[in-house]
Amino acid sequence: MKIKLLAAFSLMLLHTTGGWAQGSQYPKWHFDGYGTLGVVHSSEDQADFVADIFDPDGAGYNSELSPEVDSRLGLQATAEITPDLAAFGQIIVEHRYDGTWKPELEWANLRYDFSERLSARVGRMVLPTFLVSEYRNVGYALPWIRPPLEVYRLVPVSSADAVSLAYRFRAGDFNHNLQALYGRRDLDLPNEFGGEVRARNSVTLAYTLERGAMTFASSYNRSDLTITSFDPLFDGFRQFGPPGEAIAERFSVEDKRSEIVSLGARYDPGDWFVMGELTRSTHRSVLADSYGMYVSGGYRFGPITPYLTLARVDVDSDTSTPGLPLEELPPALAALAEGLNAGLNDLLVSTAPAQKSVSLGARWDFAQNFSLKLQFDHMELDHDSVGLLINPQPAFEPGGTVMLYSASIDFVF
Repeated sequence: MKIKLLAAFSLMLLHTTGGWAQGSQYPKWHFDGYGTLGVVHSSEDQADFVADIFDPDGAGYNSELSPEVDSRLGLQATAEITPDLAAFGQIIVEHRYDGTWKPELEWANLRYDFSERLSARVGRMVLPTFLVSEYRNVGYALPWIRPPLEVYRLVPVSSADAVSLAYRFRAGDFNHNLQALYGRRDLDLPNEFGGEVRARNSVTLAYTLERGAMTFASSYNRSDLTITSFDPLFDGFRQFGPPGEAIAERFSVEDKRSEIVSLGARYDPGDWFVMGELTRSTHRSVLADSYGMYVSGGYRFGPITPYLTLARVDVDSDTSTPGLPLEELPPALAALAEGLNAGLNDLLVSTAPAQKSVSLGARWDFAQNFSLKLQFDHMELDHDSVGLLINPQPAFEPGGTVMLYSASIDFVF
């Protein structure tokens, strides 16, 4: 359906701008694409490693050698309608939250340049939260196989249907870019966890400073977040009157304010690079308040670039609660309340990733527009934490270490 919408959108542009009239300078069309063919093996066979928080399965328990974690294909079309107006569309094919590989409309927006400094966009666009947010899916543009998840997994919704303003200017040797965005985004989760993710009143403010090989980026994002898959648990608590209603009010994810603050810097003079980011998330719900960070660097020996990344994610909120008091409840209700308390505490643990990791890898640009990457990740999970893993099985033991072995071929065209 979304592909049909994009096709209709393109036909509308052709009609509006006079189509492919012979001798007409506009519209100008550009078609680009990118892709990654990747596989991942995890030493942990009682839980899954995934790159996307909404992915239903990955490497480990469900697949000994998973192509689903990193593999994707993206196709992008750009139409310059006039010197000041352009349209952008991007379709991405990757493993989705419903377990399929159906194409999805990732970008679809119009940009109008009021001047060389000021521009506006309307439509679906990526939130400018992190250093590599705009091209985080383009493996060829990244030094690693995937962005460090200790930072990039902390944002549950990474794009929005929005309007934005961007202002660019130069002062001395510094380039400044200011961006403000307001919008919303809905995601369906038609898997065993079922439900919707809704982000409303999403406001993002971003600032980027560049000077030569140095880039500094900062952002603030605020959204009213709803995750309906948690509703049955909290509806159960509400049946216990004021104490249960208080617990539901505290932990439910129903129009709860979610805030993300991020700082990042990169220095890349050509032969080598070093970069790092620090992110703080606050959710005021069963989703843990967390902070994540990483530092990464590499050196380019001709077409080969070895790199090292150190990363950490930790929790800054409680991962357990006493829940409903059981003492004065009749046995049947006490058993039900005890089950609700256990479910809530399990959820608090599962949404509170705490781990540190060391990643070693190398990139080989073996042909024009093609690169081969090999990466080894050593993840150390904090005590009583599942870290960034999902689908923990009864035999899974929190804490401990997980080793990941990844390989990918990235390309652009």
